[in-house]
Amino acid sequence: MATFETTRPAPFGAVTIHRIVSSFDALREAVLDWNNTRVTRAALERLSDRELADIGLIRGDIDQM
Repeated sequence: MATFETTRPAPFGAVTIHRIVSSFDALREAVLDWNNTRVTRAALERLSDRELADIGLIRGDIDQM
């Protein structure tokens, strides 16, 4: 049975590039989460108090999102 050496150091700069890409990905996710919250809050604010009560919310709950 043949075996292969699978532990070797990463190329120079690979870790730094990975960290930079991960930072941009985290920033992108944060912006997407912020936008989803903004859209959801706007949709909830358009509902009447009765419609909010139907889904178990009050107007003050919208601000806590």
